[in-house]
Amino acid sequence: MATTGRLLPLELIDKCIGSRLWVVMKGDKELVGTLRGFDQYVNMVLDDVTEYEVTAEGRQEIHLDQILLNGNNVAMMVPGGGPAQS
Repeated sequence: MATTGRLLPLELIDKCIGSRLWVVMKGDKELVGTLRGFDQYVNMVLDDVTEYEVTAEGRQEIHLDQILLNGNNVAMMVPGGGPAQS
């Protein structure tokens, strides 16, 4: 019987270490940074981060050297992606 090419979610995240990752958070924040590590709860450490936040005044960008994200607040992750520029 041939094995299928299944890839578990944590295995996919592991393949993204060292790569750019677009993280959409619950609420109005999105982050783009280089994934340095994560744990079984998908808490993540990102380097060279740009945080995008939508406010009443428009879209704001904040640049950070490093950030630790709580996995409970992550809605979606896109390997190699980034938010559309408006």
